[in-house]
Amino acid sequence: MQQDSRNALLTLALFAAFADGHKADSEREAIRRIAESLSDDQGGHPLATLYQDVLLQRVTVPGAVAALTDPAHRQLAYEMAVCVCDADGSQSAAEQRFLADLRSALGLTQDAGLRDFEAQADAVAAQTMAAPPSWRAGAAAAAAAPTAAAGTSTTQDAELDKTILNAAILNGALELLPQSWASMAIIPLQIRLVYRIGQAHGVELDQGHIKEFIAAAGIGMTSQYIEQFGRKLLGGLVGKALGKTMGKVGGAATGMAFSFATTYALGQLAKRYYAGGRVMDAALLRSTYEDLLAPARQMQTQYLPQIRERAATLDAGKVMALVRGG
Repeated sequence: MQQDSRNALLTLALFAAFADGHKADSEREAIRRIAESLSDDQGGHPLATLYQDVLLQRVTVPGAVAALTDPAHRQLAYEMAVCVCDADGSQSAAEQRFLADLRSALGLTQDAGLRDFEAQADAVAAQTMAAPPSWRAGAAAAAAAPTAAAGTSTTQDAELDKTILNAAILNGALELLPQSWASMAIIPLQIRLVYRIGQAHGVELDQGHIKEFIAAAGIGMTSQYIEQFGRKLLGGLVGKALGKTMGKVGGAATGMAFSFATTYALGQLAKRYYAGGRVMDAALLRSTYEDLLAPARQMQTQYLPQIRERAATLDAGKVMALVRGG
């Protein structure tokens, strides 16, 4: 994929991120940091400049679309935009208009394949908004265990570490899959992980609290998807994945599963937060998460073989079952 095409895809991803006009300042800041980070990681790739160009309206959607001459890249641009708009669990009216206009500009028709993709993406997004039945059943168990809030046993602590590691491996594997919507599953699975950790400490949580906790740590929902997509695109994984079936790309990918580190650090942060009686303020949550992220990134390399193996076991049905709590 040529540089102009990559820039156009990233530009459209940023347009999609800001399509509703109501992104929280924390989410905008997270996207800015990601743009700068990816620019640094890729040896001066102009993603930070693209971010400024979109915000200052120095570029346009038609201009970005014009740079995409390959039909496969146009299809990818639309799928990516849908996922960005769905990442926080719903599409606003403004985002729906943006996607309709983008689909038209890209010259795409809503054939069976496109409708199927939209249905899969929307189904994953819905799980970011609604707690699965298993959560509601588990809430009673959490409420019935007040002594757990005072701390966890050594055995329970080890079990939580195992749960966090398994969740990190799974989310790293999801990032390696070629389907655009597969990475969206990372967010509801992270929410479920935080819920389980809180439950282990006798704390009953709801979606609103968990999302606030994740945001306070500096982890944005939309920004996470943009980072996943951006790293795959700039690393050349997206081009290799086009047209491949679920699982095949996992064996060829190296170093791309950064969501392992994000999930592992988030899980360890949640464990400290709920074990400590939820006294960390936003600044301490953020700094602690950043401290945990560095060693988690080193662990990511260590567990890459397991991440690839996990990716090879997944198909679309299994991913959807996992998101729904199966």
